[in-house]
Amino acid sequence: MCGFVGFIGEPDAADALGQLATRMAARLKSRGPDDAGTWVSASAGLALGHCRLAVIDRSAAGHQPMVSASGRSVIAYNGEVYHFVEIRRELERGRNHRFRGRSDTEVILEACEAWGVERAVSKFIGMFAFAFWDHRTRCLTLVRDRLGIKPLYWGRCGGVLFFGSQPKAFVDHPAWCPVVDRDAFAAYLRYEYVPAPRSIFKGIEKVEPGCLIEIGARGEKRRHRYWDLRASDRDGARQRAVLDDVTAAETLDSLLRDAVKQRMVADVPLGAFLSGGIDSSTVLALMQAQSSRAVKSFSIGFDEEGYNEAHHAKRVAEHLGTDHIELYVTSDHVLSAVPRLASWFDEPFADRSQVPTYLVAEMARRDVTVALSGDGGDELFAGYDHYAKAEALWRWRGKWPRPLRAALASALRVFTPSAWDRLFQMAPRAFRPSTPGRKIHKAGDLLCAVDQEAFYRRFRAHCEDPGRMVRGGREPRGILHDSTVRCDIPNFRDRMQFLDMATYLPDDILTKVDRASMAASLEARVPLLDHRVVEFVWCLPSAMKVRDKQRKWLLRRVLDNYVPQRLIDRPKMGFGIPMDRYLRGPLRDWAEDLLAEDRLRQGGYFDPVPIRKAWAEHTAGIRNCQEQIWNILMFESWRDTWRIGDG
Repeated sequence: MCGFVGFIGEPDAADALGQLATRMAARLKSRGPDDAGTWVSASAGLALGHCRLAVIDRSAAGHQPMVSASGRSVIAYNGEVYHFVEIRRELERGRNHRFRGRSDTEVILEACEAWGVERAVSKFIGMFAFAFWDHRTRCLTLVRDRLGIKPLYWGRCGGVLFFGSQPKAFVDHPAWCPVVDRDAFAAYLRYEYVPAPRSIFKGIEKVEPGCLIEIGARGEKRRHRYWDLRASDRDGARQRAVLDDVTAAETLDSLLRDAVKQRMVADVPLGAFLSGGIDSSTVLALMQAQSSRAVKSFSIGFDEEGYNEAHHAKRVAEHLGTDHIELYVTSDHVLSAVPRLASWFDEPFADRSQVPTYLVAEMARRDVTVALSGDGGDELFAGYDHYAKAEALWRWRGKWPRPLRAALASALRVFTPSAWDRLFQMAPRAFRPSTPGRKIHKAGDLLCAVDQEAFYRRFRAHCEDPGRMVRGGREPRGILHDSTVRCDIPNFRDRMQFLDMATYLPDDILTKVDRASMAASLEARVPLLDHRVVEFVWCLPSAMKVRDKQRKWLLRRVLDNYVPQRLIDRPKMGFGIPMDRYLRGPLRDWAEDLLAEDRLRQGGYFDPVPIRKAWAEHTAGIRNCQEQIWNILMFESWRDTWRIGDG
């Protein structure tokens, strides 16, 4: 795992370009603390900088940026291609090529030069983002892996083309002048992350998953999708595999075993994250089944029972015989991590599970350099409970004629969320839901949705009308607004899964895992998102994902071979943190500084009056406003870290 940065500007002296690239790459040191390097083409005005976390072939033969044996091509690369030995053998047979080292980087570089980038990446199994420079054609190609596991930003600012793993690396370039993209800011307020291809910076985009971008010698651009999740989902929806239950489970077991086995290849110690849930338990079980020694597993816990899965994880680890390590989170842990979040994530990001994700990565890094994770299972195997809730609410909504829906929606909005919360304070505590006002207003919005796309967009939203909150901003329309998706994937649940895999998975879940693990200089690998597994699962009927109200039905059948059901069967618990309590306690002073009325007013991005009211009600315990408050805190903390001026 690594980090890289590059730019193309006016031709300059090689020394000047190299020194600048060195400073820029140094910003990414946590992504690659083991080695650093630069490469320059003075005549093209191109410079590449790289920081390396040495995992495979830790010798100097794996140094980057790497020049091909012919001298024609150069690569700066982040990630892992797990079956590189097979590709290497194919290149040796076909070209009689002699390799200098034994890194996957060299194999990727020579494959791209021999076969062309697009043909080469279609063969790769892994997670990757890289910049490939062809010195002969002066063409730059930027590539991101199929599912978006590794990040890649690119765009122009001040007449310079920037590209790299994280925007923080652009800061030292004199042409860098960041401006907030107000449309992207509006999208952040709705989803708690900035959806691709936008970034929070005007003029800078994310390369989308499964895409490559070619930039020619005259600046011409070509975007191409070499792997299409939508096409995979569409084909799976239309050509459901005809497999019996036993064959499907055996096939999935075999695919997952191989996916896990490939991700256990490393020249450094490795382990696994364990929550005790189905996804992480499956990954750990398949690791331990293929290991000659006890695998190191890592869990974190909380004293609050509603957030604590550590005791479940410990029982799974004991059954599997792993070398298990756990950490119980204290307020000191949270207080030390939260102020640094904005410097790790580079964009406003408000998924509160970012905190425990970092803490478990930080703990794991003391013993290992690589950790396998169970991320992706909920999206792939329909594990989220919101799929069933959305289907039920859509059916309930359909029972009401349109005029009655409109009348009921208006009635639900008669009181403000705060007023509803105060009314529910009179109910006995046992019957008092959390954030009732917000949920009631959301129900009103759902009643007004004109179609399933609008319904699901509102169902998943954290802010219903962000366009009203951002001066000069208009929320961009993306795939969540695309009504043609219904034609390709007619089943509502399948479509929700697809939309989550196309948006929430890469832009939230995988972003969180990448930034949090890289902040600790830990490489996180996600075997459930091996594209071969994804393609197989999408060709299965829905009944193999959810059966008799049991989610992840087929994945559970695989896990049954390794872990007794009694250790797994329990209500699903998110990887959360009691942020409401922390905001009233150890984080209160930090939050108060960021939410000061004068600061908010001078910043010009928010109306301070409703924010101050929500903050006062939250700290007084009148209602739980942690979601709204955290969203704003993460933006304001990001503004502070990046020294973004007033809006």
